[in-house]
Amino acid sequence: MKIALAQINYHIGNFENNIKKITNAITYAKQQKADLVVFAELAISGYPPRDFLEFDDFIEKCKSAIDTIAKKCIGIAAIIGSPTKNPEEKGKNLHNSAYFLANGRIVSKHHKSLLPNYDIFDEYRYFEPNRNFEIINYQKHKIAVTICEDLWNIGDDPLYTINPMDELVKHQPDIIINIAASPFDYDQDEKRKNILIQNVKKYKLPLLYVNHVGAQTELLFDGGSMVINDKGEIIYQLDYFKEDLKIYDLKKIKNSKIPISNCFKKKSSDKIALIHDALIMGIKNYFEKLGFKKAILGLSGGIDSAVTLVLAAKALGNKNVKAVLLPSGFSSAHSIKDAEKLVKNLDSPYDIISIEEAYKSFDNTLKPFFNNLPFGLTEENIQARIRGVILMALSNKFGYILLNTSNKSEAAVGYGTLYGDMSGGLSVLGDVYKTEVFELARYINKNNEIIPNNTIIKPPSAELRPGQKDSDSLPEYDILDKILYQYIELRKGPHELIRSGFEESIVRKILKLVNTNEYKRHQTPPILRVSTKAFGMGRRMPIVAKYLS
Repeated sequence: MKIALAQINYHIGNFENNIKKITNAITYAKQQKADLVVFAELAISGYPPRDFLEFDDFIEKCKSAIDTIAKKCIGIAAIIGSPTKNPEEKGKNLHNSAYFLANGRIVSKHHKSLLPNYDIFDEYRYFEPNRNFEIINYQKHKIAVTICEDLWNIGDDPLYTINPMDELVKHQPDIIINIAASPFDYDQDEKRKNILIQNVKKYKLPLLYVNHVGAQTELLFDGGSMVINDKGEIIYQLDYFKEDLKIYDLKKIKNSKIPISNCFKKKSSDKIALIHDALIMGIKNYFEKLGFKKAILGLSGGIDSAVTLVLAAKALGNKNVKAVLLPSGFSSAHSIKDAEKLVKNLDSPYDIISIEEAYKSFDNTLKPFFNNLPFGLTEENIQARIRGVILMALSNKFGYILLNTSNKSEAAVGYGTLYGDMSGGLSVLGDVYKTEVFELARYINKNNEIIPNNTIIKPPSAELRPGQKDSDSLPEYDILDKILYQYIELRKGPHELIRSGFEESIVRKILKLVNTNEYKRHQTPPILRVSTKAFGMGRRMPIVAKYLS
């Protein structure tokens, strides 16, 4: 039996587009003599559909799409993910299901048993878990169909009380198929491979795995669909960050003795290279799926806006990203020069708009009401908000999407101005710590100097007051980022951090800043997720709270 793995970039709720991609894949696989083509989890709707699942019309469109696709399955079968209605009176109204289509009709449905409800996942909000374990019999083969999380309850600390494969293996299947929507983070690929290989070694069965690829707002899917033989060796793998379709002979999979190095091109394990590629895909898909083509951003001469501009230019084309230099009386000459050098290196359009006159106008307007109080944070924020107004005005006038350039370190401690530099339609670097931004800049410059070297080596500064440096308000970033990572990603408390060697006063200051600035992060644009714990849908914290604040 020949099995095609179809790794597709779906668009949530775009049924016409999803049906077209799926039927094209079926047609191609059939032309290549495949017997079965496998698609990802919730392929019909796109993942995650979230509260669209609460609309009957949305579910009816999913069913209609399946009926259309089933008619294409003549001379070929398909396994494809979709929400389905739960016919039982008790329990949630829906299942997260895999349809088996053959002979132009729906042959069977197989529901997901383990419904993740942590981090970015909230499947138990919508779906009822499966309790009936059946396999697919097709062309004298027995197929155990599992859906993503169904294979993840393995290891020393199981989250669920059952293992679906423990039930399915009773039917003596000869292959496992897992359809998934496994989001990217820079560690996920290795975790994913380890989990799948553990399953293969436990059940002594080959495994075919199909993942989503592409970006769905802040969630990025890296693909990396794969074939693992019954010895636990990855013998084939689809591309990363790209749509792909490959056909494999089940007989060859079972008899495979090919050395792993000869079978597939291993993805780079370089964390920064992965983040770089993921962010470019995230920007590109965000614009394409919303129907926008052009971006705008404020270019300060600093490293965050420089890296954002380069990534956006790679994603959208250098001519489709407009940089706006917004100098004030506190902007250094070298920052303006560095920004100009970058846009010329990229051959991207740019304008220079001084905010000095606008700032003077605000200063004169507010002076009678400021009671002769000294220059301070208020005046710094006014400058940032003037820049935000100008960028949003250009966005409205010309149809640009404003890219936010704040990094994760700044977002964590509130080092940014609401309605100023925190404005935007998409946050590109909001899940990238400042130290990682520097690494990204050096990675971008690995072959030639695109970002001016001075931008990388100079001390970071918001340039909102004379001689300002980030280190005036914050610990050095190499210390700050280590503490933030331990607190945010690893959920280490203050006592653990202090015991590990960090200075107590710095730890308590940073944790207080993180928790008291939650209100700012609730008002930021969607953040492209590249870490194991990003701000946004996967980190849910109260605003009005006392803990560590």
